[in-house]
Amino acid sequence: MPDSYTVSDLIAEFLDACAVSTAFGIVSVHNIPMLDAISRRNAIRFVTTRGEAGAGHMADGHARASGGLGCVFTSTGPGAANVVAALVEARFAGTPLLHITGQTATRFVDRGMGTVHDVPDQLGMLRASGKAAYRIRSAAEALGVLTRAACDALTPPMGPVSIEVPIDIQRAALPRPDTLDGFALPLAPPLPPDEAALERLAERVMRARRPMLWLGRGAARAGKGARALLEMGFGMVTSWAGRGVVPEDHPMNLGALNGQGLAGVEEFYGGVDLMIVAGSRLRGHETGDFSVPLPRNLVQIDVDPLADGRTYPNTLFLRADAALALEGLAARLGGRFRADPAFGEAFRALKRDTRAAFRASLGPYAGFAEQLRAVVPRDAVWARDITINNSTWGNKLFALDDTTTNIYPVGAGIGQGLCLGIGAALAPGRARTVVMTGDGGFFLNMGELWTAVQERPDMVILVMNDRGYGVIRHIQDAVASGRRRFDTLSAPDLAGVAALAGLPFWRVTDPAAFGATVAEAMAARGPALVEVDMTAIGDHPPYFPYGPKVAARPPAA
Repeated sequence: MPDSYTVSDLIAEFLDACAVSTAFGIVSVHNIPMLDAISRRNAIRFVTTRGEAGAGHMADGHARASGGLGCVFTSTGPGAANVVAALVEARFAGTPLLHITGQTATRFVDRGMGTVHDVPDQLGMLRASGKAAYRIRSAAEALGVLTRAACDALTPPMGPVSIEVPIDIQRAALPRPDTLDGFALPLAPPLPPDEAALERLAERVMRARRPMLWLGRGAARAGKGARALLEMGFGMVTSWAGRGVVPEDHPMNLGALNGQGLAGVEEFYGGVDLMIVAGSRLRGHETGDFSVPLPRNLVQIDVDPLADGRTYPNTLFLRADAALALEGLAARLGGRFRADPAFGEAFRALKRDTRAAFRASLGPYAGFAEQLRAVVPRDAVWARDITINNSTWGNKLFALDDTTTNIYPVGAGIGQGLCLGIGAALAPGRARTVVMTGDGGFFLNMGELWTAVQERPDMVILVMNDRGYGVIRHIQDAVASGRRRFDTLSAPDLAGVAALAGLPFWRVTDPAAFGATVAEAMAARGPALVEVDMTAIGDHPPYFPYGPKVAARPPAA
């Protein structure tokens, strides 16, 4: 044990003070002092992963499921480069994440001297990948840099922040800062709405008869205000990342049935006379590159001033925390506003008809969402990879109650779902996690399956196996005249993989047996593997824009 208090001891104590319960990563020559300090302090669980990319995604999933600050440690150079994909995804998702990496000794940094793991402008690479990046250049400034980085990560719009700690600085001695006694991050309070702007919004709502909400991940804590507005007759949709702000079984919540490829929803928007968008980018990925026709009378609420008019034009912009703005609006409207009752009737019919039409478009997979929902606890984490089943029923029909249970690659990268799910499953208080991935995504990061074996979280891993890249096949059918190239994968038998890993295993070949099979797997403790043999069940139909729009007759608004 070191005779003196070092910067590494400070880092371990600082993370504990920030309520970090679990960190992920790989021990390496350039982070041994920091991980040694974490081990000696014994307040934070350290999860040894099989790669830095997997570690970053696990830290991301852990932060999303816990609602706290994620933490990943990497080595410098190639190790730091390996985590870049995870930083990019965390930035897409707005996940507060601290990436702490080593660096060569201070006297060699940025000099191109070819020391171990020495790469040019590592800090520039990390700045480009996340929200911000810092280097601790002396022991005296360590606490200040750590505090600034954590505050950046946790300040909306939240995101991943990297910190470089040169190896000599990690070992540098310093007096323990007295400010660590009862330490709390100096975070700014949520941004309240301007009272005059909120009053103008309330006046607009009072003139509306058919209003709707569109909520994104930036409105994750806005459930109270949103629900109050739904009780006044507002309709609601969410982005895919914003699911669960209000439980999706609420009759006035369409969930992620937000219009792209759904003809009835697109047409229904034409009768909406006010749409309030809160905490959402209105991304091109979910609006057909902004071709979904949203109402002209569109109000936007966001903490980021750059969101003003970034995608769709608005008629009013409020820079404010979404929860405070919606709660303030609901308070102003209380007892004074009621939407047209006919609008509510039409909206409920729209939800019923659209869900039924979308379900009918899924071929042999039509019943999968209902079967799974019947056997999975409502508070279980629903983690997914970018796979054809998630892009259809996984996103649109499997009902969620809580934003912390909704975990998937917002940036649409393949292969990240397994790692996001492992991290989420290790979050405090999570009784169960279900991860759905395609075979292509699963095999991309299959090595991290052994992280799950080692850590033993309670999780069921569903591998939807169509022997290749099913989504790519549909894209090639649409844009390459049906020439399917480079879409097949030679891969090990999943029963053999499960046996090698010592995991219980089930295979589904009959769609009617899907739910019952998952229920058996849910009864097992620790990780379990379920293969859904899509070659036996049948091809999954293509979805829009690679297949036709789903048509459901829109009721009159």
